[in-house]
Amino acid sequence: MKQILLTLLSTFAAFTLSAQTSVSDYIPGTTTEGITYYLPSTHLHITVTATRQHYEPGEYAAYAERFLRLEGTAQQAYDHWAVKAIEICPYGVADPERVYSVKLKPKTSAPHVRLSEDGVLLAINAEAPALPVLSVEGHERSVQTFLNADDYKTAEILAAGSKLKMAELAAAEIYDIRENRALLAKGQADFMPQDGEQLILMLASLDTQETALLSLFKGNTTEETHTFVLDYMPTGDTTDEVLFRFSRFLGMVERDDLSGEPYYLQVKDGHTLPEEVIDPKAKNKAEEDVRYCVPSRATIRIYDAQQDWANLTTPIAQFGRIEHLGGDLFNKKFTTAITFSPVTGAILSVNTDQ
Repeated sequence: MKQILLTLLSTFAAFTLSAQTSVSDYIPGTTTEGITYYLPSTHLHITVTATRQHYEPGEYAAYAERFLRLEGTAQQAYDHWAVKAIEICPYGVADPERVYSVKLKPKTSAPHVRLSEDGVLLAINAEAPALPVLSVEGHERSVQTFLNADDYKTAEILAAGSKLKMAELAAAEIYDIRENRALLAKGQADFMPQDGEQLILMLASLDTQETALLSLFKGNTTEETHTFVLDYMPTGDTTDEVLFRFSRFLGMVERDDLSGEPYYLQVKDGHTLPEEVIDPKAKNKAEEDVRYCVPSRATIRIYDAQQDWANLTTPIAQFGRIEHLGGDLFNKKFTTAITFSPVTGAILSVNTDQ
């Protein structure tokens, strides 16, 4: 964060009613000394969390139904995508149409002003509020360990002259494992273990062998978690706007790609602005005061044809109006500390000590 710290001669004396330090619209080239700051517009940082399951068919997938009665076993690799969660995080971006400058006049000094990296006004004579933490795009593969089925093929399977015969022998081995496990569970096996611990180990060994050999028919599935990030700036009410499309085969696709199902965005301004109060005695208001925003609250909804994925009611800067911080707060009798929202530019707190 860029911090612009200029020492006060008398704390906040620069903002007295006599306007020794004035605030005016910033026009490039007209201000040689001063502090230029922005008010933010509110953007929506939308995070889509999705999973990608990748299936690889087993070596004997073509014979799964014939020898093991496993119906519907896929014989080609494929991906299956699914949306798991959608989150909305409002954050502020410097609005180039709302830029102002604190102009320093001779023999005056400005207060401690803190700006964000892109120049948004965050605080005066106070610590800057924390900025929203935004997620980043990426993916993470789940930790999955698969058995090497080749290690569990018997000598007879390996010696078979065709894949058909190998599949038949592998299936016979699976049925043999299941029979031995059943005999152990009933206490009817030829070689019964001496105690319960040995029984548990023997059953676990049989389970491992069956799992490995079954993968030759059923295949294996790996899973990854993907994070997609979208940026959206509300400009007005909208309903059924396609935010993105998502394909269960391809994942997130472009909004005009009809291979994906649409996910919609709705923005509804609640028109929560308080009535504007105009002081008839105010003079040169635009030149003397610090600007801040009074935002209006809006409802954000993200949904598809089946369900709502995210709902949020939040202040939106561009749905509000710009106000001025009166000069009567900044005279020599007071030390005034102010913090502003980095998301909307609204006043978060005002502390005045006499």
